[in-house]
Amino acid sequence: MDLAVSWLYEHRDRFEPGLIFLAPHASEASGDNAIPQALATVCALMFQGTVDNEIVQSDRVFHTGADPMERMAARAQFEGVVISGAKYVLVDDVTNLGGTLAELSNYVQIFGGVVHDVVVLVNAGRDKSLVPSKKFVQLIKERFDDEFTEVFGIEPSALTANEANYLVGFTTIDGIRNRLAAAQQEIDRRLRSKGIARTAQGQASGASAAAGLIQNSLEAGDPAS
Repeated sequence: MDLAVSWLYEHRDRFEPGLIFLAPHASEASGDNAIPQALATVCALMFQGTVDNEIVQSDRVFHTGADPMERMAARAQFEGVVISGAKYVLVDDVTNLGGTLAELSNYVQIFGGVVHDVVVLVNAGRDKSLVPSKKFVQLIKERFDDEFTEVFGIEPSALTANEANYLVGFTTIDGIRNRLAAAQQEIDRRLRSKGIARTAQGQASGASAAAGLIQNSLEAGDPAS
């Protein structure tokens, strides 16, 4: 955490006083799952802000060990009170595809909050941006048309950069459907092996999940502003 503090201090000019730092977490978060909350607390102390502990992840997505399609098959959902007009900074320790942060961003915006910035210690995705390129979004729209939204419950523009990069590798919507069905089966198999009964997963909470993610979101390894 000391390294994180030093890194955050280099970017202190990006954070005005009064911001709300929000980390995706379940109400029973503990152990490694509590790291994002700890990071949000550090940010709030350093930058004269507050931590939001009311907005929580309402489902269990079991993303550990999941491949890209398995992650997309189980999108995070949230509940809790958003302060309308307030500026939120989304905080996480590690992101892969970025879907959880995108859904949290969407949730905040739906209920009137403003996503001011994003802090991520490690972006493990191939694309270090969170927002997809317009080229890939347009390609997905042209290739899959409205069937894409029927399959995933979101618009192509709601994808993160790494989600879009993954999906452009498919040439037909049937290919996506087949891979998604296989992913659902793999999720069920993996959870049954752990003695976990999987509940039905809802679709994304909105049609523009990634829209509020900041293009130049703060990630470890970025040069100081």
